[in-house]
Amino acid sequence: MSQNIVQIDSFTDRPFAGNPAAVCLMEKPADPKWMLRVALEMNLSETAFLYPVDNGYHLRWFTPTTEVELCGHATLATAHLLFEDGHVPRDKTIRFQTLSGELTATFDKGWILLDFPAHPPRVIQPPPELVKIFGDSLVSVAALDTSLIAELVSDDAVRSFRPDFAAIAALPKGLLTVTAKSSRPPVDFVSRFFAPGLGIPEDPVTGYAHTVLGPFWMNKLGKSEFLAYQASARGGYIKVKVMGNRVILGGQAVTVMRGELT
Repeated sequence: MSQNIVQIDSFTDRPFAGNPAAVCLMEKPADPKWMLRVALEMNLSETAFLYPVDNGYHLRWFTPTTEVELCGHATLATAHLLFEDGHVPRDKTIRFQTLSGELTATFDKGWILLDFPAHPPRVIQPPPELVKIFGDSLVSVAALDTSLIAELVSDDAVRSFRPDFAAIAALPKGLLTVTAKSSRPPVDFVSRFFAPGLGIPEDPVTGYAHTVLGPFWMNKLGKSEFLAYQASARGGYIKVKVMGNRVILGGQAVTVMRGELT
């Protein structure tokens, strides 16, 4: 039996930018081993799998090596597919049942708004490993569980950073977010996200990271709404609004490929 699969670029309004994700809209649950093999075959940072349930869809995300509990850009891609192909009218809310609880997506003036849990980090003393990596360009460090956020002196320092993936992989969980206040309005802050511990050297645009960066920069800048830019080679824009224990992430998406798994 064949299965349709769609590749969508998320957090961008043009093809071949933002973060690509594959989406499989299925009729019923599938074997997790099969889903992982499909994700490995697609070789993107995330492949999303969903099927209809009462009052919404059940949604799971896989990297080429593992299942993850939360993924922003693949959720955006999934919502884009459902709205674009008419599975859900654009004036209705999509409800996803996931490992991170219920997530919702709404369509608003060409943007898709995702309602995600907020993940406020705590400021910590800079660990020696990060001091060694960044030297004098390191301003502060925050942590969420064992994932690290490094604030640098400028957005240029973020953009020009040349990662040592072996050093980053040696960090707890092999996860690192690098960020700085933007000097280029209307963007408020920039970031890059590295996850060699998940089989993703550098993720092009990371929704999940902004559920952490939103609360981080709210405390730094004294406001709750931002336009963020993830400064990877592909690049992408994210609207961020912190609302208590939730974060609204806004993004656009473009379908670039449709295929069939045989």
